[in-house]
Amino acid sequence: RYICPDCMRTAPVGHQCPECVREGARSVRRARTIAGGRISTTPVVTYVLFALNVLAYLAELVRPELVDRFAMVGSRLVAPDGTPLTGDGVFLSSGPLRVEGVAGGEWERMLTGAFLHQSPFEGTFGLLHITMNMVVLWQLGRVVELMLGRTRFAVLYLLSALGGSVLELVLADPWQASVGASGAVFGVGAAYYVLHRRLGAEMGRVNRFMAGLLLWLVVSAWFTSWQGHLGGLLVGGALALAYGYAPRDGRRAAVQAGAGAALVVLLAVTAAVKVSELTGGSVPL
Repeated sequence: RYICPDCMRTAPVGHQCPECVREGARSVRRARTIAGGRISTTPVVTYVLFALNVLAYLAELVRPELVDRFAMVGSRLVAPDGTPLTGDGVFLSSGPLRVEGVAGGEWERMLTGAFLHQSPFEGTFGLLHITMNMVVLWQLGRVVELMLGRTRFAVLYLLSALGGSVLELVLADPWQASVGASGAVFGVGAAYYVLHRRLGAEMGRVNRFMAGLLLWLVVSAWFTSWQGHLGGLLVGGALALAYGYAPRDGRRAAVQAGAGAALVVLLAVTAAVKVSELTGGSVPL
């Protein structure tokens, strides 16, 4: 066919028209990640999550009350003046008490708490808390995202954060507040290990990393929320197994989506049962 000299595309042999180039591109099979996601060279989700954590940290420095409102709390009583009443001690109140936390219908705390961190002026770690989490997220998140694809990585990160909060709700003191991206980061670490094994990569360095991660899980049990760490690790590892080992045919996306949905249902039912125990049989919405 005739072709306009200004529109023609240079080919290895001769020239082609734009329509021919587009038709040829349709028949070329696009490369996919090990989990079936789209190949990308820029870990956009990791950058966004990193930025969200940093912005949330700056916001809580300006308004410290944000931590009290959005931290992960199972159930605690609050006096009329807004003072949290923790523990089993005896107290007097001049007005009606209210319940706050997940048991009070504040379900968003199960995710918002994963984007908050200890103030630099408080806690065991202070500024080191967010620094450690962000360093690990930056190092591992970029690798795991490129191995999974953006959508699957985002789902894995958020479900790992949710898994950490659910295990905290079930096993930790319900009135105790917790913050931090550690549960999500542990989930990313578990995925890093699972996917490298799936690829048959050299495991020396990966095994050393995993041993260090598990050692930190044990050591940190004395001064951090080990329940959040363990919950994120288990959920992230389970979802990574589904992503990496799903059959590589037309069923792959369905198997992966089904595994993710099953984890969501499991976490939701577990949280609902625990909240029902805390509230005496009712589940606030």
